[in-house]
Order: sequence, then C-alpha cells, then structure tokens
Amino acid sequence: MTGYGKAEAQLPNGKLTVEIRTLNSKSADINIKTPLLPKEKDIPVRKKLADRLQRGTIDFFLTYEAGAADAARPINADALKSYYNQVMLLRRELPGFTAPGDEANSEILAALLRLPDVVDAKKADVLSDADWPVVEQAIDAAIDHLLEFRSQEGAVLYRDVTGRIRTILGLYDEVEKLEGERIETVKTRILKNLEDLAQKPDPARFEQELIFYLEKYDINEEKVRLRQHCRYFMETIDGEPYPGKKLGFIIQEMGREINTTGSKANHAGIQRLVVQMKDELEKIREQSMNIL
Repeated sequence: MTGYGKAEAQLPNGKLTVEIRTLNSKSADINIKTPLLPKEKDIPVRKKLADRLQRGTIDFFLTYEAGAADAARPINADALKSYYNQVMLLRRELPGFTAPGDEANSEILAALLRLPDVVDAKKADVLSDADWPVVEQAIDAAIDHLLEFRSQEGAVLYRDVTGRIRTILGLYDEVEKLEGERIETVKTRILKNLEDLAQKPDPARFEQELIFYLEKYDINEEKVRLRQHCRYFMETIDGEPYPGKKLGFIIQEMGREINTTGSKANHAGIQRLVVQMKDELEKIREQSMNIL
C-alpha cells in the first residue's frame, strides 16, 4: 500500500502541485494537508481518494507557486517606513551605534520586506471554480502515478510471497520424508525403555499400543490442511483485486497447522524444518501488510 504520486496543474496566475503519499493501514485514513483546497471540495476529494486507493494512510498535499505577475505584489510604503524608523531609533539607543553604510541598509531593507503587512498579500482564493477542472485532472494524474508505483511494488511483493509459499510446501515435503524415521525412533525409544525396566511385553499388544500412541502424533491432517491453505492463498492472490485482508486470515490458518506440526513432531529434524517454515510464514505475514 505504500506509494507516491505527483502531478502539476498550470493555472492562469501560477502553478499548483499535487502530491499524494500512502503508507500501510487497515482502512482509508485520509489526511488533507493543505489550506488551499476549498471547503466544498474536501468531501469529493476524500471520496475520490478512498474509491481509487482503497486502503492506507493517505496524505494529500497541494502547494502553489505564484507566477511572475502574481508574485509582483505591491509594497505597503507606510508600513515599511514605520518599521525602518523604529529600527533606526533602536540603533541610536544601542551602545556603539554608527550610521549604517549602503551594504547594511540593503540588509535592513531585505529584512523589513519580510515583516508582516509590508508586502500586501492577495486575499482572493488561489483556486476558483474556473480552475477546478484543471486541478481535478492533476489530482487524477497524481493518483494514476501512485497506482503505477503500487503496481510495480506489487509485482515485487507477488514474486516474494508466492516464492515463500513454494518454499513452505517444499519444506513440508522434507517433513514427509522424515515421518518414517520418526516412527522408528519412537518405537526404538519405547523398546529400550522397556528393556531397561526388564519388561517383555506381548508383541501383538505392544504393536496395538504403539499404533494408539503414534496416532496422537499423526500429522496427516495438518499436512492436508496446510496444503489446502497454500492453494487457497495462491487462488486468492491471483483471483481477487484486493486480497490483502483475506490473505491475512489464510496466513493465520497456515500458522496454526505449522505450529501443530511442531507440537506433534517429536523429532529434531522435523522441528528444524518447522522453524524454517515459521520463519518463511512470518516474512509472508510482514509482506502481506503491504498488499491491498
């Protein structure tokens, strides 16, 4: 959901720049960060941003750069003289006063021009109704650029998360290869414990009890469900326009199956594979926060 878009609108008296920035968020949190937008346009702009960008913390900026004609604002001579006389009076009252030279006068004048009311500000609104169609085109263009940015980032995210899904499936294939070894390890350990106790169980009864014991550690259901979740993940990311929230739920279910596999593993090799799967899934979870 991160992105950035920028566009410009050329107005009769200057140039307006539209900038839009988005960050991750579960909903559309829109911040209009400009005093230039007319009040009656606030709601339509928010609706446009929410409709086209869907989700994210959305910061909307408008900046205005006056043209040469608009920038040439009249100087309030009375205010300038008043400020100058006050400055000169203060200089005479300060210790070590000397009459300012030409360079000092230039610096004083430059400073005075920045004081309030010296340069008359135009009170008219920057954006008029006649300007709005051009401004709206610039807003649409900025949104288009942001969506293009998102699309490029989305392609990178897609390759990353789908590659990690394939990695998880490959790791589970390795788990399957160790299942037979795990059963033999458990069986050997139980037999050794019985030998240490000098017990000789009935072979038929022992096999029956062993099967019952191993059923508690069976991971076939987890294996089937995890693969179903991975398949559903791929179908969702490939088939839905805004899959982000649903992918989050699927990731939760995948984590549940991986955790259960770990709790039933009873085998050091399988535990290591489970840790690797958890690491891959956590990276998928982090990346999914940036998917719409």
